[in-house]
Amino acid sequence: MRATPLPLPRSRRPRLDERARSPRGWAVAGALLGLLASATLWAPASWVAQAVQSATQGQVQLQEPRGTVWNGSARLVLTGGADSHDQAVLPTRLQWQLHPQWTGARISMQSDCCTAAPMTAQLRASPGGVSVLVDDGQLRLPAELLAGLGTPWNTVALQGQLRLYTMGLQLHYRAGRLHSQGRTRLEALAVSSRLSLLRPLGSYRLDLDGGDNTRLTLSTLGGDLQLSGEGQWVGSRLHFRGEASASPEREAALSNLLNILGRRQGARSIITFG
Repeated sequence: MRATPLPLPRSRRPRLDERARSPRGWAVAGALLGLLASATLWAPASWVAQAVQSATQGQVQLQEPRGTVWNGSARLVLTGGADSHDQAVLPTRLQWQLHPQWTGARISMQSDCCTAAPMTAQLRASPGGVSVLVDDGQLRLPAELLAGLGTPWNTVALQGQLRLYTMGLQLHYRAGRLHSQGRTRLEALAVSSRLSLLRPLGSYRLDLDGGDNTRLTLSTLGGDLQLSGEGQWVGSRLHFRGEASASPEREAALSNLLNILGRRQGARSIITFG
C-alpha cells in the first residue's frame, strides 16, 4: 500500500518572494526591461513628426522622417492648415539631436541651407509646466517659405532673406498659458512682393520683447517703402498700430501697395489690427 506523502511544514513551503527571485523570474523581468529600453532607444522619428503636427494644428510638418526620436531628420514643411493647399518646403532637410538629462533634455537642430551653427535649447519639465531656454543663435530662411502658411502670406508672396536672432529667449508654459522672456529679432532683408513692381521694397526689423505682455516693434532699416509701428499681445490677441509711407520719388510707384496695406491718410497708410 502506497504511503501518502505528508504535506511540507508551513515553514518549508516556497514563499512568493522566493519564487519571484528565481532565475526564471529574473529572466522574465530582464527581458521586459530590455524590450522597454530598446523601444525607447529606437523610438522612430515619426513620433516627433506626429507631435509637431498635432501641436501646430498641421501648420508645421516634418515629412519623410528618418532615424529616431533622439537622432533624426525630416523635410520641414509650412502649410496653411487643414483646409489649405498652400505649402512651402525648407530647401534642405532639418536634422535634430535630443540628449536626455536629469532635469529634462537638450536639443540641437540644424539645416545646411539655414544654420551656420546648430540652434540649441534646454528643455525642462516641472510639476508646474514646461520651460524652454533657447541659446543665443541665428537662423537664415528664404522669405518665400512664409507663403506656405496661406493667407495673407500667399497673397503678399514675399521674396528676400529672413534672419531670425534669439537673445536670452525663454519660453514657459504653465497653467495653459505661454509666457516669454528675452528678445526675438526678425530681419527681412531686400524684400520684394508681387504686389509691387518696385524691387526691392526695403529691409525691415521686427523685435519681440517678452514679459507679461509681449511687445512688438517694427522699424525700417532702409528702402523706398517705410514701415514702422508698435504693438503687444494681450492674452492671445495682438494689438498693433503702425504706418507705411513711401520715399518722395517713389510715391506714385507705391500708391497701390499703400492702399492695400492700410487706411490712407494723405501720403501715409495707417495699419491697425486687434
